[in-house]
Amino acid sequence: MLKLVHDLRIENEELKSKFNKYKAEAGYWKAQHGRAIKREDEIKKENEELTAKLRLREQQLFGRKTEKRKAKTESTQESSQHSRGHQKGTPNHGRINHDHLPCQTETIDLCDADKKCDICGLPYEELGITEDSSVIELVDVRAHKRTIRRKIYKTKCNCKSGKIITAPCVPKLIPKGIIGASLWCKILVEKYYYQRPLYRLLSVLKDQGLDLAQGTITGGLKKILPFFIPVYNAIQTKCLEDRRWHADESRWSVFEETEGKVGYRWYLWVFKSTQAVIFKIASSRSSSVANCFFEKTKGGILSVDRYIAYKVIAKLNLLILAFCWAHVRRDFLSHAKEYPQQESWAFGWVELINELYHINNQRVRHEKKESAFLELDKELREKVQCMEDRFLLELKDKSLHVKSKKLLESLQNHWDGLTVFVAHPEVPMDNNAAERQLRNSIIGRKNYYGSGSVWSSELSAMLFSIFETLKLWEISPNGWLKFYLQSCAENHGKPLADIEAFLPWNMSEAQKTQVNQHWNTS
Repeated sequence: MLKLVHDLRIENEELKSKFNKYKAEAGYWKAQHGRAIKREDEIKKENEELTAKLRLREQQLFGRKTEKRKAKTESTQESSQHSRGHQKGTPNHGRINHDHLPCQTETIDLCDADKKCDICGLPYEELGITEDSSVIELVDVRAHKRTIRRKIYKTKCNCKSGKIITAPCVPKLIPKGIIGASLWCKILVEKYYYQRPLYRLLSVLKDQGLDLAQGTITGGLKKILPFFIPVYNAIQTKCLEDRRWHADESRWSVFEETEGKVGYRWYLWVFKSTQAVIFKIASSRSSSVANCFFEKTKGGILSVDRYIAYKVIAKLNLLILAFCWAHVRRDFLSHAKEYPQQESWAFGWVELINELYHINNQRVRHEKKESAFLELDKELREKVQCMEDRFLLELKDKSLHVKSKKLLESLQNHWDGLTVFVAHPEVPMDNNAAERQLRNSIIGRKNYYGSGSVWSSELSAMLFSIFETLKLWEISPNGWLKFYLQSCAENHGKPLADIEAFLPWNMSEAQKTQVNQHWNTS
């Protein structure tokens, strides 16, 4: 009996040992299974994100730009086919008036043989009237060389002050330079306004009979840079006098090694007010550029995207930031392209943003004291509150897609800046104005890659600023530049001490018309 008990105890211990072993193994494999499931979920999530990115890149490269969604059932929709071009019933813009162009009249007559009757041979009688029509031609413009002959005189009297005198020099932008102000005007406008690479412009001039070395032009550009410094500074001062701005930035290359800078990537910044536009090319994309520009500014509203550098300005209490609704809208559109299963949800938010734009566009057409404005203002505030309530409610939904949640969290974090336009109707809902100002210079970046040196980037920023500001005031950059450079040439090739007469906001309508017409008729 004792032996049986002893054997049972031994067997019990063995069973316990095996049980503990199997239990430990079960725990191990359970943990492994849990890790495998977690790893599988992470891989699925990563795969979903990569698939979404791939879908977005394919859409960006090869997809259509339209925001319209595909119809669920094409058979239920009636497709209306429209021919391309002007549609019947819509207003026509009419013919463009070319009466301002110089006119050269040509009279076309019949030859003597055609002025006779084919049957009897008697001559036709001229009626004294003509059938008139017009053809627009482009006159071939070619460079020409001005040979300057300065006459020399000597005294014929017996006075002790007898001397030889020479007629004065013609005004030159660069002393002893061979290039006149009119040619410099063309070079600057072609390079910094029409964004044509310098080598291509020189090829065109060579085809017209003028062969210039690129080194000559580059050296000349460096010499005329100081002429634009006072104008650039005046534009910057004018820009900072305002209380509403738009700001944006984009990459720019400067192919010169500078101390403390690795690589050639610089940044083109733009600051736009209602009366002036300022460009700056800086080696950094940090907040120091914007802080330096606005350091002496007290108060105002700056329309920007959600780039973190601008948020530093808000923390320093320099300005109020108004964030861009166009960027928010793009986020939802991109989300719909990345995750087709989320398309309905994303386009629902896009429609809400569209309604917000529509109501605000109607609101700003009226004065603040008008009853129509007050009604639309009330409707707008209700719509904004409705949107806020909606994203707060959706954020509580635990089944919300991870990426969708991130979009709504970003919307919540930037809500104060996104709703600045509600209390300030003069502030646009988006920052498209700044993006439009960058467009022309971005074409230059694509055409000639950037600037070859630091001084060249400074000249680019100055001329971008001057030309875009002139466009704001509806002044021809060509005509203004011709007048300004000629005045600098008459000032013995030195920067003007007084530039007030050349600043766009100081020019009368008559002066603007004179500048614009002078270019058009020259």
